[in-house]
Amino acid sequence: MKQAGGFTFFFRESDPFSNWYCSQFQIRGITFNCVEQYMMFYKAMLFGDEPTAQKIMQAAHPKQQKALGRQVSGYDDSKWIERRMKVVTHACVAKFSQNQELLEVLRMTADTTLVEASPYDRIWGVGLGENDPRILDPTQWQGQNLLGKALMEARSHLFAGVRSQVQKQSPIAKSGAPAAYQSFPSGPFM
Repeated sequence: MKQAGGFTFFFRESDPFSNWYCSQFQIRGITFNCVEQYMMFYKAMLFGDEPTAQKIMQAAHPKQQKALGRQVSGYDDSKWIERRMKVVTHACVAKFSQNQELLEVLRMTADTTLVEASPYDRIWGVGLGENDPRILDPTQWQGQNLLGKALMEARSHLFAGVRSQVQKQSPIAKSGAPAAYQSFPSGPFM
């Protein structure tokens, strides 16, 4: 993690803001070892792929979880795009609210803009590394920084008591997923 110019940059698996950072949390009584696992499990359940969801839960490392998430049957990109931010924000709220040490690290970012400084990821990151001079100018970012945005939404919720309007109905419930998962989760901030 590095701070400069009103930004907090992160990227590596060892960074507490990474989706791959191992830190257990629970949602609806299910224990996840990282945000990546929750995101990939949720994706599998959204599309009714229970066998892949179970494999994701058995996979110990985020790299394996991500690879399994790419194999989800019935995947519909437009449906996932509609829900992915809510899903990851929900996981970030759970991760940080259930881990006091991590919550303090998040608190230390204050009002900085959180930026996934991944030169490889143009969706969850900005497509630039932390040492690239263009990273200090958001107009030059090559990616969407969705993870940074999800983390800032979680931070806002956790420290300002702000609740998002997106907690009305579960994306799983709309998916036709098996009945056992219809209420999983009921909103991104439960």
